[in-house]
Amino acid sequence: MTQPGYSDPEVLRKVQRATTLVLAELHRLCAQLGIQYAVYGGTAIGAVRHHGFIPWDDDADVCMAREDYERFLAQAPDHLSPGFRLLDPRTTPDYPQTFAVLGLEGTEFVSQAARRRPFVMPLGVDVFPLDTAPRDAAAFRRQCRGTWLWGRLLFLRGTPSPVIGLPAPARQVAVAVMHAVHWGLRALRVTPAALQRRWERTARRFEGQDSPVLADHSTRDPAHWAVERDELFPAVVVPFEDIEVNLPRAYDAVLRRGYGDYMELPPVEQRVNHQPFRITFGTFEAGDGAR
Repeated sequence: MTQPGYSDPEVLRKVQRATTLVLAELHRLCAQLGIQYAVYGGTAIGAVRHHGFIPWDDDADVCMAREDYERFLAQAPDHLSPGFRLLDPRTTPDYPQTFAVLGLEGTEFVSQAARRRPFVMPLGVDVFPLDTAPRDAAAFRRQCRGTWLWGRLLFLRGTPSPVIGLPAPARQVAVAVMHAVHWGLRALRVTPAALQRRWERTARRFEGQDSPVLADHSTRDPAHWAVERDELFPAVVVPFEDIEVNLPRAYDAVLRRGYGDYMELPPVEQRVNHQPFRITFGTFEAGDGAR
């Protein structure tokens, strides 16, 4: 059976196997370094409903509280097994995202949406930082507007001609505006690193405040995905494909709040993935597995 974006189901399975290899490395690293993480979003649904990937999914997401995320960025590079690399906004030139990626060396994954972006991502696992959300709802809304602005500017700085799924007239206007923003930022010599710093400063504005709520400001709607720390950690270890991963402690409450009845398969038209434009597997072989 073919899956959305993949004419050959074996290619999708190979992407999933490669990503499982990276998940296993991340799990090993975090156990070694004493870092708490949990699988996130669709990866968490896959762990519960399928004991592995959602059949049509082609990536993996994990989250960490900010303090563990900072330790991961600082310590993981010195402990990585051969064949893996860590990309992050602070040390990777022209990096176009607000979160880190643990990737498989020698691989490339270019989605249809990112096909005009010069920066090429590897096959790997997205690592999202969760930042303290203020107790005051109005302050949280202002914070979310700020991170949305800086995140969109960072995206546009790295993407000269975004791929936009709108009808032709609206698409042409949107592309023209975004194209102007991109070249305006370049003309002003605004670097991706500078935009990332502004985004991070806004995301971490309430760090140290007495609040149990954490939010992922890499998403479009951080408030919708806000969680309490004790809903995530200590995580529970569950099977995933042929490895083990950490699942949020209160996974049922977290997933029902975000997705509703997540144990039911969605309609076919909602079974979406990143729709690859180009995939390079490099030295990864189809028979490789997580070890």
